[in-house]
Amino acid sequence: MMDYVFKMVVIGDSAVGKTQLLSRFSKNEFSTETRATVGVEFQTKTILIDKKLVKAQIWDTAGQERYRAITSAYYRGALGALIVYDITKYPSFEQVPRWLDELRAHADPNVVIMLAGNKCDLEGLRAVPVESGKELAEREGLLFLETSALDATNVEKAFLMVLERIYRNVSRKSLGGGDEEPPLVLKSSLRGTRLDVNESPQRYQCCSK
Repeated sequence: MMDYVFKMVVIGDSAVGKTQLLSRFSKNEFSTETRATVGVEFQTKTILIDKKLVKAQIWDTAGQERYRAITSAYYRGALGALIVYDITKYPSFEQVPRWLDELRAHADPNVVIMLAGNKCDLEGLRAVPVESGKELAEREGLLFLETSALDATNVEKAFLMVLERIYRNVSRKSLGGGDEEPPLVLKSSLRGTRLDVNESPQRYQCCSK
């Protein structure tokens, strides 16, 4: 029996590696054949937090401008998000505030956001300093990690940090007797990979070479 369902979105410019990050997290796969996401794609994964089964519904959104009107509709109800930029492409980092504004305009008011600097395996091609990502995350109140879908650096950790923070927020609201209802409690069994994430990960830890 599933205890919670949390909706997440993965957003950012085209070709920053959003689909590869999600594929690495949900299926532990990486494909050398890249293709642009058309509209919105969807993956799920089930994890274990504090002995509760949590199903993550993760929406992978297209980064191209022509899909923005479509994908923004999928932000509604999202409790967590990864905003992804490519550490080798500074323009993708410059667009982060725009993605952040769009997310905050459409998602849950208390959405948990992870800023992910992807492709940290390409250190020799780095265009965005680690410090720039940290500073932006601290200024905007975001979680921050650098990731690599290619070698799996911090990919699982990035998603689990967001999901665990969502769980803590929902648990506090429930215990506090607030007006907001916790996410849907499912009565049927759903397949998924179980991961025990009882230990809280540290914030702002970047990958190391």
